[in-house]
Formats: sequence, C-alpha cells, structure tokens
Amino acid sequence: MSTSAPPQLPELPALRNDDSMLTRRFGKEVVNYYAGSRVNRYSFLRADAAFLRGAAVSPTARYLALNDLNALVADKATLSYLAFEDVRSLIGSEPFKLTEDESLKAFDSTQTSPLVVFLGMLEEGSEPGYIESGEHGDIKGQPYFAIDITARGTHADKATDFLKAQEAKGLSVDKNARGMTLLPEAAALYAQARSIIDWNARSPFCAGCGTPNLSVHAGYKRVCPPTDKKGGSEAQTRGDCPTRHGVSNICFPRTDPTMIAAVVSADGQRILLGRQKRWPPDWYSTLAGFLEPGESIEEAVRREVWEESGVRVGRVVIHASQPWPYPASLMIGAIAQALPEDGERINLNDKELELAKWFSVDEVRKALATGTSGLGESAPEGHKEGDLRLPPAQAIANRLLNAVAEGFLTTAPKI
Repeated sequence: MSTSAPPQLPELPALRNDDSMLTRRFGKEVVNYYAGSRVNRYSFLRADAAFLRGAAVSPTARYLALNDLNALVADKATLSYLAFEDVRSLIGSEPFKLTEDESLKAFDSTQTSPLVVFLGMLEEGSEPGYIESGEHGDIKGQPYFAIDITARGTHADKATDFLKAQEAKGLSVDKNARGMTLLPEAAALYAQARSIIDWNARSPFCAGCGTPNLSVHAGYKRVCPPTDKKGGSEAQTRGDCPTRHGVSNICFPRTDPTMIAAVVSADGQRILLGRQKRWPPDWYSTLAGFLEPGESIEEAVRREVWEESGVRVGRVVIHASQPWPYPASLMIGAIAQALPEDGERINLNDKELELAKWFSVDEVRKALATGTSGLGESAPEGHKEGDLRLPPAQAIANRLLNAVAEGFLTTAPKI
C-alpha cells in the first residue's frame, strides 16, 4: 500500500533537472509545505526607498492581506491577491514615501498606519516587468507585498471599512490557518507574511529602553527613534538607548529553531511516537522541542527525546527543514536511531507527553496511507477505533515518517 504524497510544490529553478553529486548520493532535496516559494526575497532592496516606492504602486504589484494574522482568501485553497488600487484607500497613494532617516525624524508614537511588508519579486511569471531601484539598477519581476489589515491604533476605522469592502466582494478571512488548506505556493507566501507581521505586532516597544519603536526596512527591522513628536508639530528628544549604538540583533525578526525527529529502534523495525492529552484519540506524532543556546541540533534531538520519552538516541541525521509560522519556528527534521536494549526503554521524564509508544514500521506505513488528518479534523473515512492516526502530508512529521517507511535507513547510497 503506498504512503501519502505531499502536496505538489512548484519546481524550484535551483533544483530543476538536478543531477548533482549530492543528489546522486543522498537523494532529491525535500521541499516541505510552507517552503518552496518562487518569490525572490531580495533582502537588500528592503532599505531601498526608491525601489519600494516604485514597486508598491506598480500595476503588477500584488498584496496579501492578513487580519489578526489570518489571510484574506478567495477560497480555502487560494489567497486573495489584491492590486495597489484595491489597497490604496488603506495605505495611501504614496507608500514608502519616506526614507528610513526621514521616517525617524517624522516619528510620532501617537499615530499608526497599516504595516506593509515587502515579500519579494516573482521573477518567473506572466507580468515580470522592471522596477527601477535607487542603487541596484532595474529589478526584473513582479512585486509581492503583505499588508496587516487588523483594526488597531489610529487607523482602526479605515481597516474595518477596508475589510468590509473586501467581504462585500465575496472575499473572506480564513480563521483556520492551521488547517493548512492553502495551495503550497500560496502557503509559502502566507508563512513569510504571517511570521513578519506577527513579529512586528509583538514588538511595538524597544527591548533596550521600553519606549515605542518604529518598523523600517519594509517590515524587517524595528528601530528606536531618538525623537518623538507625540502628537505635536515639534519632535521631542528621547532618552538614550543601547540599540542606537553598534550592532544589535534585538531589532530584527527572530526565528526559533526547533528539532523534530523520527526515532527508529536499534533494529530499525519500530518507530517511536508520542501524543499529548489534548490530541484526538489514536493521534500520534514525532517528538519535537526547541533548541537551547550553545546546543547543536544533534544534542537537542538526544536531549529532547530523552526528556520526553526516556529513550536514549545515538546517531542523528538531519533530513529536511520546514518553516512553521506559528509564530516563527524553523522545524529541523531529523531521523535518529535509539541505542539498543535499555536505550529503548520508555519513561516520561518531563511529563510533557501523555503517552509514548513504539509502533512497527508496518503500522506507521498503514497509518500514512489511510490514517492521516489535521488536529482539528475528524478521523479519515475508514478509520477504525484504536488504529494509529498521524499528521497530514503538509506536516514535516509526516514527511519524516514517510522517509523511514520508504527506506531512508536501508537504501544503499547511489554512488
């Protein structure tokens, strides 16, 4: 019986017709759901105000709108891509009008505006075009942005009216983002947009001095202005702040590295899975946990697996990774092998799991074929009570289990 297939991602240009030595040795690169975007992020253009101004008002520009981090969609599978004319009433006729220095001088903590995030340029499409930049020549591609339409601050009424207007057109806000129903290309853009908008929403105050800060670099940096108009016409000097001196990473988005591992028994015939109390009956997944400072990925796998299940792991192999925008984790997928005998003994040390069990590879293979579903979904048709249930193909846990079931540990090197 064949195992479940992942959602079909578009072929990445870098991997097209790939026959590299690495691929011949280790197999094709795994591209997981929420990854695989064909949009070139062009990170060095985020500080180029001239480029951003031209890109934002371009007839080819497309905007993803998020309300309380939930995407505005045409249907469950399709994001709603808005044109500049659709969002002009909310973001104004001259988005990115000011440079970073000008924005700092004009800072007024009593006034708010919708956050607009530059996602990048789609270089392969029906409307590539060229956007003139300030320092990097003409940039070919179609600009993509994300806009936070959440009703907050002094622009709350405009945001509310904007959302009502979009809903009147038949669009809606998908309030079950974790259902992972978006098509893969859309999911990758949504993951990028959600993580950056969420970070900005969580970081309205400077971590160095606690005063209101300012989003710059098209959403990818927050700075602590030295002055604040505070509703008046003249800027008032603020106290000194350590973030204004030298290099400080506290003003940049964070990504939280997280290990997730399919743990195989010493004889390669069983797979360790765990479940939390809040999960549906019979639903299990691979073990996961955050990396700590000064800890390698391999060490984190061994520590987390032992803390959660009591099983001691020997060899660890990195398999693939997946951005996880809830809020901004990077799931680092691994396949690990337990040490024999006492190393396989289960003991729930930190009590984080309700249960951990060893399942045969055949049980896992069957569940991958007939028993996968999201956490909020009912059991798949034909599921029998007591049979193993697993995460859907969009989750990296599913892909790790598939790798084991399809012979990752036993397939001989190709060269």
